[in-house]
Amino acid sequence: MAREFSRTQRISDQVQKDLAQLIQREIKDPRLGMVTISYVKIAKDLGYADIYITVMAMGGKDEATAVKESLKVLNNAAGFLRGQLSSKIKLRVMPQLRFHFDESVDRGRRLNDLIIQASRADSKHGQDDGE
Repeated sequence: MAREFSRTQRISDQVQKDLAQLIQREIKDPRLGMVTISYVKIAKDLGYADIYITVMAMGGKDEATAVKESLKVLNNAAGFLRGQLSSKIKLRVMPQLRFHFDESVDRGRRLNDLIIQASRADSKHGQDDGE
């Protein structure tokens, strides 16, 4: 019987779960916005883990500033987080953590707005033709 998930996929899921808890409980930096880990991709050799995050701006900051500051805080805390993860997840090699902003959520939001605008324009155009 074939395996449903690969080993790296199972490790990715566990890293995502544990890292979300660690960021919420252990990182007390005020520059850090509300961070959500959307995806973790781990290399086959477990050399590195690319962690994709989304950030909700807080404290009157614009989104670009919040993202930049949150990525800086997380990349600076990567060593600490890696050490904490290694005590929770028993692996021979704990991957290096690299944080990235997940632009797919932003892209999806923009596409949704464009679809809504197009449908409004189409329905408005249809009403004008009907008169």
